[in-house]
Amino acid sequence: GGTACVVTGQPFDTAKVKMQTFPNMYKGLIDCFVKTYKQVGFRGFYNGTTPALLANIAENSVLFMCYGFCQQIVRRIVGVDRKTKLSDLQNAAAGSFASAFATLVLCPTELIKCRLQAMHEMQLSGKIIQGHNTVWSVVKGVIQKDGPLGFYRGLSSTLLREVPGYFFFFGGYELSRTFFASGRSKDDLGPIPLLLSGGFGGSCLWIAVYPVDCVKSRIQVLSMAGKQAGFMGTFVTLVRTEGVLALYSGLTPTMIRAFLANGALFLAYEYSRKIMMKQIDSY
Repeated sequence: GGTACVVTGQPFDTAKVKMQTFPNMYKGLIDCFVKTYKQVGFRGFYNGTTPALLANIAENSVLFMCYGFCQQIVRRIVGVDRKTKLSDLQNAAAGSFASAFATLVLCPTELIKCRLQAMHEMQLSGKIIQGHNTVWSVVKGVIQKDGPLGFYRGLSSTLLREVPGYFFFFGGYELSRTFFASGRSKDDLGPIPLLLSGGFGGSCLWIAVYPVDCVKSRIQVLSMAGKQAGFMGTFVTLVRTEGVLALYSGLTPTMIRAFLANGALFLAYEYSRKIMMKQIDSY
């Protein structure tokens, strides 16, 4: 599921990070795509793909594993049998709990991904003299400068994004599946309803938490050039100097990516889960 998400949405994610971190460099999505292609070629859209794959595979593996555990916790809290189907709201709460665990594996890999995606802009703006253009060089740079804890820059803002965001993510997904099932079992839905439901869930997540993600990207990328203020300090400075609309820089590529990538994520997740369950049942 994580792999399908990255393969589908990486170019739009790259544009999102560039526009969030350096909004004055780009007039919009098309301008960002054109300039990136002219400056660094087609590969520029896939900078940070390796850590993005690691981030999404790690995050979604932990997320969906914990989602199952958290569903059982929610069943205990509400006092129902462990095989009882949860409501859409209860599933949303379970997803929100699960995201807190996924954040611990997501934050380090996402920091590396964001830095690789915005490395060219950091050099252009003069914030750094020479950029690192490989995963290993970024990892080495973080360890040398900040030690192991440097990988957790932006952890608080990542948590602030993930916990409420995944409430809307799983809530939107389950609500949409309920709509398409219209009385039937949600497990019998075909690929198109699953794609649309995943896309809807992803869109709900990003609409709800986009400003928080914008602040997170700033902290993770700009900390290459020196110590950054925390979440509230960065948020206040950003609004004061650039205005409220700066919090929504890069929203267009994010919404395109959210629908496509999360549709692919849930489609791959549901079908791979069914295949694995059949294999287990056959034993």
